[in-house]
Amino acid sequence: MKKNVFLLIACVCLVGSCTVKKPAKEYFPSWNNCEALSALQEYVADVTNPQSEHFIPVEDRIATFDMDGTFIGELDPTYFEYSLLAYRALEDSSYAAPADVQSAAMDIRSFVSNGTPLPEGFDLIHAHAAAKAYAGMTIEQFDEYVTNYANTPACGFKGMTYAKSFYQPMLEVFEFLEANDFTYYVVSGSDRFLCRALVRPLGIQPNRVIGMDVQLCTSSQGEMNALEYTMDKNEQIIRTDKLLLKNLKTNKVLQIMQEIGKKPVLTFGNSGGDCAMHNLCLSNSYHSAAFMLVADDEARDFANREKALSLADKWREAGYYVISMRDDFKTIYGKGVEKSQP
Repeated sequence: MKKNVFLLIACVCLVGSCTVKKPAKEYFPSWNNCEALSALQEYVADVTNPQSEHFIPVEDRIATFDMDGTFIGELDPTYFEYSLLAYRALEDSSYAAPADVQSAAMDIRSFVSNGTPLPEGFDLIHAHAAAKAYAGMTIEQFDEYVTNYANTPACGFKGMTYAKSFYQPMLEVFEFLEANDFTYYVVSGSDRFLCRALVRPLGIQPNRVIGMDVQLCTSSQGEMNALEYTMDKNEQIIRTDKLLLKNLKTNKVLQIMQEIGKKPVLTFGNSGGDCAMHNLCLSNSYHSAAFMLVADDEARDFANREKALSLADKWREAGYYVISMRDDFKTIYGKGVEKSQP
């Protein structure tokens, strides 16, 4: 009897020793080996190691990402929200655009078609025009409007809709950070509710999206001050034409502190509008890192390589890691997507 027991134990031990271990998950199949990726992996390994002097508790592992040009394409070749406004003002037969909204839309189309430079201060020109263009829509109606347009073919590309225009390598960064207990937020200059609609398929919750804001009101509030009005349970929330904030540059910093309440330890951006956010990150008492993505791939995307290389030098001097779309990404949008003409 004892002999049989010993044989059974031996067999179990033998089987256990022959169990094949699952290979470690590969998080970055869309990346080439590069300085930026190595820096990110080394940074995360360091700050998640309880034995490291740079260890960061889970509750403080905050990462913030710009959206357009950082993990979603600047198509047309311009921002999604610009393309949406041009469609709304110039093609949507259900909407009669006022003169200033039409003018902003035509500036966008001229830039896309002819390369005509956008007017100085166009960020705010567009923001005010967009506030007007969608005023009166409920939150749900605007969400549906954005989603429907996002499901149309992306101008300038074959085999892709706007809704699918994510940079595959950057989605892998999201997955990697989540696996290491980071909480990441989208901090964009684009409309907050537009961003929420676009990133919903990625599983990013609405409370982790910060963006441009317009004033909201209830469907029966009229001109009454919200402090003097009590919403009825049957009312809806609608957009007004009043711009509250364009979330660029230092506004990003202020909104991060207002809404998150903590400095990020990791930031990702692609333009000068993200430098303030990076500098907030690098001012953290925790070990921190900032990454700038440069659009230098003229073959697979819309880019100006000469300008991108100049910016890359500038970003490195500022203390940011540089991600090259051309050199660091094996693919940008995934299989079956090709750049065409806008």
